[in-house]
Amino acid sequence: MNAPKIAYISFDVVPAPKGAAIHIQAFAQALRQHFGQVQLVTVSPTPSVISQALTPAIGQTALPAVGKTLIDRVLSFRQALWEWLQGQFFEVIHIRSPLEGFPIALHKPKFCRYLIFEVNGLPSIELKYRYPKVADDRELMYKLVAQEARCLQAADWVITPSPVTRDFLVTRGAVRDRIHVIPNGVDCDVFRYASPRSAPILTPLKMLYCGTLATWQGVDLAIDALHLYRREFEAQLTVIGPGKPNQLKNLEALTQKLKVIDAVKLVAPLPLAELVERMHAHDVIVAPLKGCDRNLVQGCCPLKVLEGMAVGTPVITTDIPAVQAIGVPNRHFLAVKPNSAKSIKDRMLQLRANPALRLALSQQARKQVTQHFTWQQASQRLIQVYEMLGLTVNKP
Repeated sequence: MNAPKIAYISFDVVPAPKGAAIHIQAFAQALRQHFGQVQLVTVSPTPSVISQALTPAIGQTALPAVGKTLIDRVLSFRQALWEWLQGQFFEVIHIRSPLEGFPIALHKPKFCRYLIFEVNGLPSIELKYRYPKVADDRELMYKLVAQEARCLQAADWVITPSPVTRDFLVTRGAVRDRIHVIPNGVDCDVFRYASPRSAPILTPLKMLYCGTLATWQGVDLAIDALHLYRREFEAQLTVIGPGKPNQLKNLEALTQKLKVIDAVKLVAPLPLAELVERMHAHDVIVAPLKGCDRNLVQGCCPLKVLEGMAVGTPVITTDIPAVQAIGVPNRHFLAVKPNSAKSIKDRMLQLRANPALRLALSQQARKQVTQHFTWQQASQRLIQVYEMLGLTVNKP
């Protein structure tokens, strides 16, 4: 039996030190292992087309996205993708956004039998946090919403990582029965467990943030909490992740304003093995997601929270529905009020002199991840969704 022809297409650079890239690689690997083949199409880090093997078993075509603005880069990628698609027909095309998926949704019968739309976030919600002027461009926002709607209408199945996002997509016109929730996962062999520091008193308390510097992540709240905590006790904050020059500049300005510049270290993305070592070397991982429409209305499945829970370092994160979907507040992580640096500081104080609390959070969080949030479990759910289309395993 021939393997079904599958294309997994995303307007992302892969590999990359971002949660999206990790997610894409995990799903591509699952599709390859189960169905025998998958063609991964992503953004080229250069102005040229790159054809390579992402792994020995996964073929990858990276197409250029060239231009000064995001719109220029999207149009460049769409043109290259259109040319690549000519003469090809797939059993399934799997897209992650309208940025790459809109032309396919418009011409679905030409290119595929089934279309799967994986929604981790919608441009009409997220872009304004990266490009603030987008919010004032009514014509662009109208086009984005219309293109998102077309992709939702054309999709045979919609996949999303959070029940919060599922409910939001229903308000956007998606059919609830076509939506499948597949939470993010963690490779627990890579994000291995280690018990937290058992010292009676944590001094200095070592804080860690891992992830992008997008405003919805709340890194500024972590810095503000550090400032408040240091009025009483010593603490340090390490921020690891990719950042644009203006984001780094703004964070550095905040550390100077709050007079904590000597206690904050900004670190570029690290290889996974080194990142895990850093996670184990800190006393608390902070993920202070802000109370904004991106997190509250659209929802998310924060990979950095799951990875923090997996390694055994206590996690402080925001008490919002999207986070409640992956764990029980104050059992699997310490929960804080949205947009409250003081709430984060208070949780830091709880951890400072309570080794029993640290250990309980650590052990319970690791158990939660291994039981419910591994990439193996996410992959099994993904395969089930594909098999509901009638696709079968590739057997020699």
